[in-house]
Amino acid sequence: MNKSLSKLSQIASRKERKIIGLMSGTSMDGLDIALCSCKGSGTTTEVKLLHFETIGYHDNFRSDIKSIFAKREVDLQQVCLLHELIGIKHAEMILSALEKWDIKPEEIDLIASHGQTIFHAPQRLHGLKGYPNATLQIGDGDHITVKTGIITLCDFRQKHVASGGEGAPLAVYGDYILFSQPTENRILLNIGGISNLTYLPADGNAHHVFSTDIGPGNTLMDQYIQHHYPNLYFDKDGAIAKSGNTHESLLKELQNHPFFKIPFPKTTGPELFNLSYLKNAQEQSNTVYLKSEDVLATLCSFSAQAIIHALENNFKNLTNLHIYMSGGGIHHPLLIHQINNAFPSINFKTTDSLGINPDAKEAVLFAILANECVAADEQIDFGPQHGVPSISMGKICIP
Repeated sequence: MNKSLSKLSQIASRKERKIIGLMSGTSMDGLDIALCSCKGSGTTTEVKLLHFETIGYHDNFRSDIKSIFAKREVDLQQVCLLHELIGIKHAEMILSALEKWDIKPEEIDLIASHGQTIFHAPQRLHGLKGYPNATLQIGDGDHITVKTGIITLCDFRQKHVASGGEGAPLAVYGDYILFSQPTENRILLNIGGISNLTYLPADGNAHHVFSTDIGPGNTLMDQYIQHHYPNLYFDKDGAIAKSGNTHESLLKELQNHPFFKIPFPKTTGPELFNLSYLKNAQEQSNTVYLKSEDVLATLCSFSAQAIIHALENNFKNLTNLHIYMSGGGIHHPLLIHQINNAFPSINFKTTDSLGINPDAKEAVLFAILANECVAADEQIDFGPQHGVPSISMGKICIP
């Protein structure tokens, strides 16, 4: 037997596996690296976050990625080159983190790499007859495994698409495994570039689990800051947005898109919610000359209202409801204040309350997906519901 395949078999049969989960989202601020200890599989999984590090991208590297991100027309050579380069850079970042933690690569069993999304194209968004759902993440897993010497799993979203899903959100799998709790109805609300949620019913029935993208989280605010404030990458602590006022006409026009009328579950991305989307809304609402702080305040309200409407329209009749938040949006005080104010009777917490650093959660969830791929005897049955196929995900790259 191939030595790496034999090693993979040994890893699968161990009581404990050390798995590095990687996440680089649409914000492109850097690579989240979460080293996890994983025991068991399925609903018996036990996870401990051993180390977590976010290694920021250099400006030139980020600019290279942004040159091909969420655009229908790009330089194909640049896509090809960055597919390799991102894999190389991510491997270097992993080795740097391991050195900092005083851990040798041979002590790690697996790497779970999400890659860098450059385009998300569900059928309902591209609208092309005869073409399927599609999504594309780059950052070659073979480069990671060769450079680190660690078995690497990648391309998780492709199996989801192949099985009838839209390639997102994948958080539902890890959320159900880690956070289902028979004593309360839970919502895991993640506010990243795009906001999404997973509903975990108190009955624990996987057939009743609900997961969907909601709409913009940080993506429009971040894009606007980067375009109008060249020395800033995001609105730290929502300081600029807090100095402005929401413009109701612009807010109404931002909300006037068919996406918001499509029933859940659904997915979206910066392919839709971008500066062109904002420009069109400003032109339609005659608000092109709004002050920057008022635009940011309105974009914050836009993200908040999308989340508020999702919660009101789908969960308002639930009792014993607890909401646990994660993602970069939790660090935007104005955004969180608006959401909290809409639901004074609901106890909002972060996933810190569940034992998982909210900034590390997505990277941890990909470690869980890798653990399921190699260790689970059978996949959790999520039933016939749309958007959550009962599958194992991840392509395996061996050194």
